[in-house]
Amino acid sequence: MFNQRKSRSIAAILALSGTVTISGLHKFYLGQPLWGVLYLLLSWTPIPKVASAIEGVWFLAQDEEAFDRHFNLGKSAIKNSQFASNQVSTVAQGLRELESLRQDGLISEYEFEQKRRQLLDHIS
Repeated sequence: MFNQRKSRSIAAILALSGTVTISGLHKFYLGQPLWGVLYLLLSWTPIPKVASAIEGVWFLAQDEEAFDRHFNLGKSAIKNSQFASNQVSTVAQGLRELESLRQDGLISEYEFEQKRRQLLDHIS
C-alpha cells in the first residue's frame, strides 16, 4: 500500500469524513501510520477533528502536482501514463519491424516468436 499511488480526492474525503466519524483514517491512507495513531489517541478531544477538516480543505486546495510531490514521491499519474504510452508505441514499432523481417525471410518463424515474446514482456 505504501508504494501505490495516492488519490487526492480519496485523501480529502477521508480527512473530511474524520470531522464526523473516526479521525486519522486519511493519515493511514497516506502512509503516515504514526500520525494516524496519534489522531486516534487524541480522538476524545476536538483537536483531530479540527486538524482533519483543515487537512481536507488543504488537499482540495492543492493542485495534483503539489499533492503528488508531497504524498506520491513526486510521481505524477500523467507522467506515468505518458511513459506507458511511449513504451507501448516503441514496442509496437519493434513488432512492425520484426514482422517485416519475417515477411522478407530474414528471420525464421521461431526467431520471430522469440523476439515477439521478448518485446511483449517489456510492456508488463
